Amino acid sequence: MASSLKNGGAKATNLRSSFTKPKLQSTNTRRSLPALNSAEAVSGRVRVAVRLRPRNPEEMAADADFADCVELQPELNRLKLRRNNWESDTYEFDEVLTEIASQKRVYEVVAKPVVESVLDGYNGTVMAYGQTGTGKTYTLGRLGDEDTSARGIMVRSMEEILSNVSPVSDSVSVSYLQLYMETIQDLLNPANDNISIVEDQRTGDVSLPGATLVDIRDQQTFLELLRLGEAHRIAANTKLNTESSRSHAFLMVHVKRSISSPDDDFSLGSQDRCTLVGNLAPPLLRKGKLIVVDLAGSERIHKSGSEGHMLEEAKSINLSLSALGKCINALAENSPHVPVRDSKLTRLLKDSFGGTSRTSLVITIGPSPRHRAETSSTILFGQRAMKVENMLKIKEEFDYKSLCKRLQMENDRLIVENERQQKQYQDENERIRLEAQKYVAEAERNYVEALEVEKTKCQMDYMESIKKLEEKWAISQQKHATNGEVHKGGGSEETRELQALLQKEINLRKAAEEENKNLNNKLLKFTKLQLVDGNSNGFSLQKVLEEESYQKMKLEEEVRILRNQLAELSVESNQTRRYSDRGSNNGKSSGMMNCSSPLNYGHSRDNDNGEGASISNLHEQVGLQKILSLLESEDPNVQIHAVKVVANLAAEEANQEKIVEAGGLTSLLMLLRKYEDETIRRIAAGAIANLAMNECNQELIMAQGGVPLLAMTATNAEDPQTLRMVAGAIANLCGNDKLQTRLRSEGGIKALLGMVRCRHPDVLSQVARGIANFAKCESRVATQGIRPGRSLLVEDGALPWIVQNANNEASLIRRHVELALCHLAQHEVNAKDLINGGALWELLRISRDCSRDDIRALARRTLTSSSIFQAEMRRLRIEV
Repeated sequence: MASSLKNGGAKATNLRSSFTKPKLQSTNTRRSLPALNSAEAVSGRVRVAVRLRPRNPEEMAADADFADCVELQPELNRLKLRRNNWESDTYEFDEVLTEIASQKRVYEVVAKPVVESVLDGYNGTVMAYGQTGTGKTYTLGRLGDEDTSARGIMVRSMEEILSNVSPVSDSVSVSYLQLYMETIQDLLNPANDNISIVEDQRTGDVSLPGATLVDIRDQQTFLELLRLGEAHRIAANTKLNTESSRSHAFLMVHVKRSISSPDDDFSLGSQDRCTLVGNLAPPLLRKGKLIVVDLAGSERIHKSGSEGHMLEEAKSINLSLSALGKCINALAENSPHVPVRDSKLTRLLKDSFGGTSRTSLVITIGPSPRHRAETSSTILFGQRAMKVENMLKIKEEFDYKSLCKRLQMENDRLIVENERQQKQYQDENERIRLEAQKYVAEAERNYVEALEVEKTKCQMDYMESIKKLEEKWAISQQKHATNGEVHKGGGSEETRELQALLQKEINLRKAAEEENKNLNNKLLKFTKLQLVDGNSNGFSLQKVLEEESYQKMKLEEEVRILRNQLAELSVESNQTRRYSDRGSNNGKSSGMMNCSSPLNYGHSRDNDNGEGASISNLHEQVGLQKILSLLESEDPNVQIHAVKVVANLAAEEANQEKIVEAGGLTSLLMLLRKYEDETIRRIAAGAIANLAMNECNQELIMAQGGVPLLAMTATNAEDPQTLRMVAGAIANLCGNDKLQTRLRSEGGIKALLGMVRCRHPDVLSQVARGIANFAKCESRVATQGIRPGRSLLVEDGALPWIVQNANNEASLIRRHVELALCHLAQHEVNAKDLINGGALWELLRISRDCSRDDIRALARRTLTSSSIFQAEMRRLRIEV
C-alpha cells in the first residue's frame, strides 16, 4: 500500500513538474495562429490541493483527549492520515495548506494559475470538495466585508480579471447558479428556477442559454451580485454546520479579450489610414470561461441529523457527488465509458474533468478523529482526481463584428470630414461672392455719387451762364433805350453775338450730357471688370473708400456728440454730469455707487446726506416717470446712470411705494431678464434687494416672477458683487412666512445655496443671513402648527453647509449660521437629521462658547427641551 502511494506520489510529482509547461506552449501556439484551425490542444493534469480546517469550539471540547487524525507535512506536500496510534497512511498532493494558511496563499496556489489561463483564452475551473462544515464556502465565497484579508477565491479572481482587461475593447460577464435537487436555478433571478442544459452536437460544449448574464465593469458591482446570489442560495442548520449549503453553487465568468495587431491602428494620418484599410486583417477574439464550483458537503445522515425535507436534500447531494466520483474514477482508469449523464452536476462539469478546461481542485478536511472516515473518503477523491488528464485548448476566433464596427466608424468619420470640407468650400465661395457684391455695390454707389456731383456742377455752371447772358441783355436793352437810337445793323450784330453765346452754352450742355453718358458707360465697364478682377482701378477706388471712411467717422463722431447731448438734456441737471465725470473727485463718496451695496444703504445715508439730497432734488426736478423711462434707453451709459438713481431712491423707504406704483419694479425685472451687461444686472439686483425690504413689495416680486429671474442671474453670474446683490434680495424674501413654500418651489433656496461656490465673504454672509431668516420663519410656523414635517432647508441639503460654517472665522457669517442652527433644532422632527449630520456637537459648542448671550441661551434651551437630543447626550455621556 505504501509503495503504491509512493508510486502515485512520484507520478503526481512528475505531473506537477509538467503542469507549468502548457502555458509556454499555448503562448507559442497563439503566436503561430494565422488561422483558427491551427490551434492545437495541450495536455494538462487536474491540480489538487488539500486544506485543513482548524478545530472548532465543539471539537476542542469533545476531542480534547484525542490527537488529530491528520498530520500535515507542507514542506513535502504530504499528509498522513492516522489509522491508529501506531500506523498511518501517507498521501502526496500538489499543495498542502495548513490550518494557518491565509486566503491569499490559497488563492495564489489554487486559483491564480487558472485565472491567468482564462485571461489567455482557455477555459478554467476551480472547485472545492469536502465534508460539510470543512470550509468550502469560506475558501471560495468569502466576501471579506469585515476583513479584506479574508476575501475568498471568487472575489480575488474577479479582482485579477478586472485588473488585466481593457474596459474599451474587452468584456466580462457573470452568471451565478445553484443546482438544487437536480434543478438548475438562477441565483440572480429567483423566478428563473428551471434552467435547461444545452449541448453543442458538433463540439460537445455545454451551455446554459436561459441563465441571467450580467456585464461587470467594476469590483463593487460584482460584490453586489455575490451578495444577491448568497441571499437566494439555500442553506440549513444541521448538527455538523449551522449554515450548511444545500445546493451546489456555480459562478461562471465569461471573459472576451480582443487581441489587436500592430497594423490595426486607426490613429494614423489620413494617408497611412487609407493604405491600412485595404490590408486590414480582422482582430482575434479570445473567449475564456472561469467556473468556480462550491459543492455542497457530503454528509452522513446519522451525524448530520437531517430529517424530513432536509433528508431528501441530503440524498440528492450525496447522489450527485457519488455520480461525480464515478466519472472521476472512470477518467482516472481510462475507462471507455464515462457516466456523464447520470447527474446534472457531471453534465455541467463535463469540460472540467476530461475536457478542455484547466482545473484546480481544493479538498477541505477537518482534524477531528470522529470524522476520519469522511476525511479518508475526501482524500481518496482528491487522489483519483489527480490522475485525470485534460486537453487544454485555447478559444480564439476572428472578431469580424469588431472589425465591421470599426470600419463603419472610420466610414462615418470620412463622411463627416467630406461634408465638413464641402461646407467649408461652399462657405468660402459664398464669402467671396458676398465680398465681390459688396465691392461692386460700393463702386456703383461711389460712381453714382460722382455723376450726381458732376451733373449738379454742370447745371450750376449752365444756370450761371444763362444768368450772365440775361444780365448783359438787360444792360444792353437799357443802354439802347437811353440812347433812343437803335441801329439795325448793330442790333443784328448783338443778336448774332447772343445767339452764338446761346449756341455755345447749348454745346456745353450737350458735352456735359455726353460726359455723363460716358461716365455711365465707364461705370458699367468697371462693374464687369470688378467681377472678373477685383484689383483693377484699385488705387482710385482705394482713395474713394478712404474718403468715404473719413466721412463715416466724422458722422459717427457727430452722432456720438449728439447722443451725449441727448443724455445730458434727458437728466436736465448738472448733477448727472458730475457723476459721469466723478473721476476727478476721488475724495468724495457718491450716493449712486452705493446702490451696488444694497445692504449698506443706511450707512450711505449717514455719511452722504448731501449726495442723498442731490438725488432727491434730481428726482423732484426731473420726475420719477422720466427717470424710469431712461431705463429703456438704447445708450448703455444712460441706462447705468438711470438704474443707479433708481437704486438710490429705492434705499429710501419713502420712495419705494412711488417706484413700485410707477412701474419701477417691472422695469428692474425687465433689466434682469433682457440684458447681459454685468453692471446693469448688478445694480438692478441691488435695487430689487432694497425694494424687497418691504413686505408688500416682497409679494409683488414673487407675483411678477422675480425669484426665477434672481435664480437665473445667480446661476449665470460670476462677479462676487452681483452675487452679493442677488443673495441679499433672496435673503430679504426668506424672512416672509407666507412666501416660504413658493420661494422654495421656484428655486430660490437652491439658488441661495448654489451661490456658496463663490466663497467670497460678503456673498457667504448674505447666504447665511437668508438661511437664518428662513430657519427662523420655519421655526415660527412649526410652533404654530401650520406646516409640520422636516425642514425644507434640510430636504434641500443645506445642513452640511450649515454645520461646516457654524464655526466660520468671519463673525457675521458665524452669527447667522449659529442662529439658523438653533432655529432648526427647535423643531423636534429635525433632531435626528441634525444628529446624523454632526450638528449636535456644534449646538453644544454654541451653548458653551458663543459670544452672543441670546444665541448661547437659545442653544442651551433647545438642547435641554428636546428629548431626542437628551437621549443622544446621555448615550454619549455629555452634559450641557
